[in-house]
This record gives sequence, structure tokens and C-alpha cells, in this order.
Amino acid sequence: MDPDPSLFDSAFWITTVSILFLLVLSGFFSGSETALTASSRGKLRAQADKGSRGAKKALEITDDNERLIGSVLLGNNLVNILAASLATALFTRLFGESGVALATLVMTLLVLIFAEVLPKTYAITNAEKAAAAVAPVIGVVVTVFSPVVAAVRLLVRGVLRLFGVQIDPDSNILAVREEIAGALQLGHSEGVVEKEDRDRILGALDLGDRTVEEIMLHRSNIEMIDADADPEAILKQCLESRHTRLPVFRGQPENIVGVVHAKDLFRAMYAQAGGSEGGAERLKSFDILKVANAPYFVPETTTLDDQMREFLRMHSHFALVVDEYGSLQGLITLEDILEEIVGEIADEFDVEEDVTITRTEDGQYLVEGSMTIRDLNRAMDWNLPDDEANTIAGLVIHEAQMIPTVGQVFSFHGFRFEVVEREGNRITWLKVRPL
Repeated sequence: MDPDPSLFDSAFWITTVSILFLLVLSGFFSGSETALTASSRGKLRAQADKGSRGAKKALEITDDNERLIGSVLLGNNLVNILAASLATALFTRLFGESGVALATLVMTLLVLIFAEVLPKTYAITNAEKAAAAVAPVIGVVVTVFSPVVAAVRLLVRGVLRLFGVQIDPDSNILAVREEIAGALQLGHSEGVVEKEDRDRILGALDLGDRTVEEIMLHRSNIEMIDADADPEAILKQCLESRHTRLPVFRGQPENIVGVVHAKDLFRAMYAQAGGSEGGAERLKSFDILKVANAPYFVPETTTLDDQMREFLRMHSHFALVVDEYGSLQGLITLEDILEEIVGEIADEFDVEEDVTITRTEDGQYLVEGSMTIRDLNRAMDWNLPDDEANTIAGLVIHEAQMIPTVGQVFSFHGFRFEVVEREGNRITWLKVRPL
């Protein structure tokens, strides 16, 4: 039955216009929520630095995402429910009892298309532009609804606490580091981000979570100068060494009394020998400790980020690592930390020595046991865990709960490990391949 023409009075048109206006508001709230949550804070910050007030306001209101989302959802639900109620009343007046079902169908289509999909699609494709445009209005909405949102937040936290769920009031919905790391991994998997770029950025992000103990040169591999050795032997050792800084010990290697720089040593020896016209016999009374600098000791638990800052502050590149008892554990340089970001820094002395992974004829990889798990993962794009051990040999020993013999084979974490060479209790070479 056709509706009575007398029903199309002023009340009909007012209700119709009100429903359309509420649909526009619903689309505004939906698009604003998507724009403000999907926009890049870095791009907004760049726009704000250029003088964009909308971008600056967007940064302010997104500082508290929970309050922002709560306010927008509150406004969105209010207009949607009110629009649905008005539509139900209007269609019931026009079509009787069948108007309820008709109003549900029509409002579902209108809300889905014009209040959800359309505004959110635009907001995603123009996130920063849309966020800067809607931020001033949304800022007013957040201010008006903040008391109600605060009350709802307390109620929600109270209900969750009943079920044993604790929420930190100061916690962020998304941790920035995890967000960046996830975006990099996704970009790499899709071919947008190069492996080298991903590794550099992730290496910089990890500096605060890693300690000097993980990347230091172990004390067994440190080249040292004996302070009681003959000056000629010291000079020969420094000339043959590929390092410019060498620790100086007296009595036993644990007793580090200084660190000498090759330039300082050569300059002092040249001066004591009497220059180009002097003789080597004058070097017999040379005391290396007079040109050695005081040793710089750092705890093995120092994070790489803190240590790099200390190196920069002290204008130093070299530190000796000690444990909680003060015993020497190794040494670390500024170059070691930088290599965790940019990868291996090789010079004319390092080219041949740094080849620690070779592919064998049977498809396995011959790996030096002292290679760190992180470097192996980085080079091969693997995911071996490094929580319990720093080196690949340490991982095998930890998982095997023993010191393996040559020829023993182990399988764990989806890889096959074969011990190829061992010196004393130290595993020097292994064959590794994914299962």
C-alpha cells in the first residue's frame, strides 16, 4: 500500500534532513578516527614544524590515544543510534509495522557506505591531510566528552580488574620501537625495504637492549704489551700489530696498567733515540708507561647505547670490559658498536680475517664458532635465538648441555649443527644448515 501523501509534512522533511545530517556526522567521526590513528606522527611533526596548526593539534590530541578513541567512538555511537531511531520512527509512520525492517535495511546500507567505507577509505589514502583538517573540531569533541570518557575508562578498568587484567594507565597502545621494527620487517618481506637498510635501522634500535658483553673481544684474543719487555721487542710488536691501541700489562695479563697508542709510542721512541741521527742503544732505558694512557674500564652490563654516548663524551674509542668482581673480560671499541649498525667495517688488515662463513659442497655453511649469533642471523637472514648465548659455539654448548666432540651432530631450533673442529674446550668451527 502506498503511503498517504499527507504524511509528507514538515515533520517528515525535518526528520529526513536530521537523519542525513547525522549520517554526515557519523562519516566525519569514522573518517576522523581512521585519519588520526593511521597518520604518521613523523609526517605530522614535519608539517607542524612548517607552521601547520592542524598538524600541531593532531599531535596534541593523539598523545592520549585512549581518550581520543573513546571520545570519537562516543560521538559516533550517539549519532548512529539517534539516526537509526529517527529512521525507524519515520518508516513506521510511513509503512506501519513493516517500516521497522525497512528502516533497518536502509540505515544499514547508508551507514555502511556513506558513514563507514567511504570516509575511512578517503582517510586512509590521505591520512596526514585529513588528520590536520579534522583535528581542531575533534579537539573540541574530545574536550567536551572527556568527563564521560574518563568515567567509562574507570568503569572498564574496574571490570577488567575483576577478571585479573591489569592495565598501566601510562602505557602506550603501540610501542614505537615494535611499530618501527614491524614496519621494517613487513617492508622487507614485500620487497620495499632492502635487507641492508632494515639491518641498519634495527641495529640502531637494538643498542639500548644489548650490552658490551655481547660484542666485546674476549680476553683470550686481546693482543697486549708486557711493560717489562725490552723496548726493541715492544717496538717490533707494535710495528707488526694491526691495532693502533694496545693494553699494557705488568706481571700477569689481568693486571692492565695502561693503554698505549702506536703514534704516541713511536713519537716517544723516536725522541728518546735522538731523532734520525740517534742510536737504538738509547732505547734501553725507555719506559713505556710514560707514554701509556690510563686504562678505561667499563662494566660488562653497560648497554651499547650508553657506552657509545660515553665514548663520544670522553672523546675515546677504546675501553676494557670487567665483570662484577673487577676481572678483565675483554675489550670494546667505538668501531665495534658502529658495526652493529652499519655492518662489518673492513680495512686492509681485516679483509682476509673477517671471512667467517663459507658454503661447502654439500650445501652446508662452515661457520667460525666465535661468530656471534646476531652476526650469523644478519648475514644469513636466519632467526637463531640469542637469549642464552652470544656465539654460535655457545648456543651449541647450551643446547647440548655438554662440550661436544668433533663429529657430533645436533638438531635444534630448525637447524642442524655439526662440530668440525675443537681446540681444548673451545669449539672453533661448525657446519650449520637449516633443516
